[in-house]
Amino acid sequence: MITNIFVVKRIFCTFAPQGDYRLGDNSPLFYCLKMLSKEKILGLIEALLTEKEVFIVSLEISTANKIRLIIDSFRGVTIDDCVAFSRAIEHNLDREEEDFELEVSSAGISEPFQIREQYLKNLGKDVEIQLTTGAKVSGKLVEVKEDGYIVEQIKKVTVEGKKKKQSISESLNFVFSEGHKVRLQLKFK
Repeated sequence: MITNIFVVKRIFCTFAPQGDYRLGDNSPLFYCLKMLSKEKILGLIEALLTEKEVFIVSLEISTANKIRLIIDSFRGVTIDDCVAFSRAIEHNLDREEEDFELEVSSAGISEPFQIREQYLKNLGKDVEIQLTTGAKVSGKLVEVKEDGYIVEQIKKVTVEGKKKKQSISESLNFVFSEGHKVRLQLKFK
């Protein structure tokens, strides 16, 4: 079975024969779908973002019109927030004209930070950083700059003349563009 996919002027089309139409048993299926744009979705939720003091972590729209919106807030995100954003999008799109699938969720607590606002939200909290080399570093997120962040790491080292290991603090500077995966460090007591 052969399938061709092409996109022309925000219209997604696919050609998928149902059978071997060269032998005359079935005709090919040709299906077009109007693609949604990020600009249109952002326009639908712009006022709600301000009203609820929420920021967008991620907005993805696939060629099959699967909309995936991930939101976060400095106060946290409730189920009611997700429902409000879902309704703001769903009630303003016509399913007859634009067939779509919608998923609205909060940024997961165990997911890596994706945008600067998430770093600011978690300032002063313990984080775990997976470096691009695969090594892991953990410490307290103490500062967020325009282009990066600083993590304070406490290490136990042996000091000459002392029986117990001493704690020393080390500041580690990271740049957002380095592509490290930073997560909130979960501690269970």
